[in-house]
Amino acid sequence: MLFGQWLTAQNTDQKVILITMDGYRWQELFTGADEGLISNGDFKGSGGLKTQFWANTAEERRKTLMPFVWGFIAKEGQIHGNRALGSKVNLTNGMWFSYPGYNEILTGRADDKRIDHNDKINNPNTTVLELLNSTAEFKGKVFAFGGWDLYPYIINEDRSGVPVNAGFSLAEGGDLSEKERFLNEIQPQVPSPFGTVRFDAFTHHYALETMKKHHPNMVYIAYNQTDDFAHMGDYSAYLKSAQVTDSFLKDLWEFTQNDPFYKDRTTFIIATDHGRGTQPLANWKNHGAKVEGADQVWLMAFGNQVKAQGEATQTGQLYNNQIAPTILKWFGLEKLGKDLPADAIDFSSPK
Repeated sequence: MLFGQWLTAQNTDQKVILITMDGYRWQELFTGADEGLISNGDFKGSGGLKTQFWANTAEERRKTLMPFVWGFIAKEGQIHGNRALGSKVNLTNGMWFSYPGYNEILTGRADDKRIDHNDKINNPNTTVLELLNSTAEFKGKVFAFGGWDLYPYIINEDRSGVPVNAGFSLAEGGDLSEKERFLNEIQPQVPSPFGTVRFDAFTHHYALETMKKHHPNMVYIAYNQTDDFAHMGDYSAYLKSAQVTDSFLKDLWEFTQNDPFYKDRTTFIIATDHGRGTQPLANWKNHGAKVEGADQVWLMAFGNQVKAQGEATQTGQLYNNQIAPTILKWFGLEKLGKDLPADAIDFSSPK
């Protein structure tokens, strides 16, 4: 059964894939390429982008940029955050940059007093990944992957026991697949322009190989290129990275639908850690508490337990701190989130 009801007991058949796209603006998600940016020679790579990404309507542009999102997820799932249609998703933290944003997504609460930095300090808060890994049912069935070398600290890998392959980590163990050995060989041979962040392709394929081999119930995959290329002012690479991530989403969905462990038992939830500025035009590169609009984000869900609704058009408000309690509820473990400040999102009911 593809679209089930909310769980009232622990469900060991449930699988969840949480995905984040670092700093990807709602403006591009819902309206496609920004005409001002693809026409502006001040931004690297802007030349020639109109041929690749421009169309006369927002609906055409966004589907050109992210064909799987708008060709499949928009029909089979839900997409929230188009503020032009009255659908709003916001951060509750006041920092509007990455560590605080990921802490909010993963723990279900903002912590502006302690998480006001992007430093390599272990998270004092408990993530939903750690909560799941603390149960007898899901211990050892939770994995995380990311491009940024801060994720082991955000997830507190040492305390949580959740394996985190992030930054420039290689696959470990004595049973490596042929592809994992290949990734381990070439990752050190491909210099990254970002310093602390690898290319998303490595993150994606390490995650997919682990899913094939270990079949975890909970997987967190963090793609980071959109944010890094935005900070570099490279709008072409920002758009192309978003398009590549769209292909990764398609890849993951098709894998889960062809694997008996995941088929019709998997829920995808996709979010971003923060938004970006819009005015002046150059502020698309920036975010943070002083950048207007950087708290405006978006949210997608599809698969098991998600009612097919498409693009949300209601006047409503969601927050990123609702993601963690929603995941716990999908697993029938809402009791573990009883002290969280926000309620789960009911994706099973049409809005």
